[in-house]
Amino acid sequence: MPAITVDAARIPYRIVGDGPETLLLVHGTGPGSGMWDHLLDALTDRYTVLLPELSGSETAEDDGGELTVDTLAAQVNAVIEDAGRGPVHLVGFSLGAVVATAAAARRPEQVRRLVAAAGWINADDEYLRTMMTVWLALAGDPAAFGRYATLTAFSRGFLNRIGREAVEANAAFMRPTPGTLRHIALDLSLDITALLPRVQAPTLVIGCAQDATVPVENARRLHAAIADSEYAEFDTGHVVVFEQPEAFVKTVRDFLATA
Repeated sequence: MPAITVDAARIPYRIVGDGPETLLLVHGTGPGSGMWDHLLDALTDRYTVLLPELSGSETAEDDGGELTVDTLAAQVNAVIEDAGRGPVHLVGFSLGAVVATAAAARRPEQVRRLVAAAGWINADDEYLRTMMTVWLALAGDPAAFGRYATLTAFSRGFLNRIGREAVEANAAFMRPTPGTLRHIALDLSLDITALLPRVQAPTLVIGCAQDATVPVENARRLHAAIADSEYAEFDTGHVVVFEQPEAFVKTVRDFLATA
């Protein structure tokens, strides 16, 4: 796996497939790019996929300091440059949607098209702020931390559909590692308002109607703030990439293929 040094951080990234176009997927809060793995077979016929592990993920290495959107966006831009395959299509989920948007704003020449799924602008939404604050407060109880993450990440219908064993497995997945806690602190402090007018790439914003982590009104605000952006909304909880993976991939592919 290649890795690059960006300031004080060592950022590994995977390269999957050998398609004629390049797609970089930006992970959200938590362990890292593995959240995308179940979608790769549906993408690599057309795209070479880049999967960076940003600071705070399990395999990135840095000084453990406070994270900023600028720091993570610079890591995304550095991976694009290091891979030598730009400009790329850039797709981000949750915190990754915010980071991808910031990366597109800071280096517009590196981004062909941008997809921001379940993202937000800042934590002015009091629900979002309270949700993240409670999640941080559960760090001392790993089981409750994971269960709360599962409760807010998925819709009620999806949890009932997958059943108790799968729900328990999901609850065990998200743990209060130092990196994940740094991500949540960033979720609370970030503000990309000033960057949004600088986004030049054609952009699709995706919202999730039943999102209990980042309420859908935040995605709608992001769409309204990015000039000429398109908008799609799924009837899912926050983690649309798991609740409706086929529909998500089709929507993204259709947008990226638009002339």
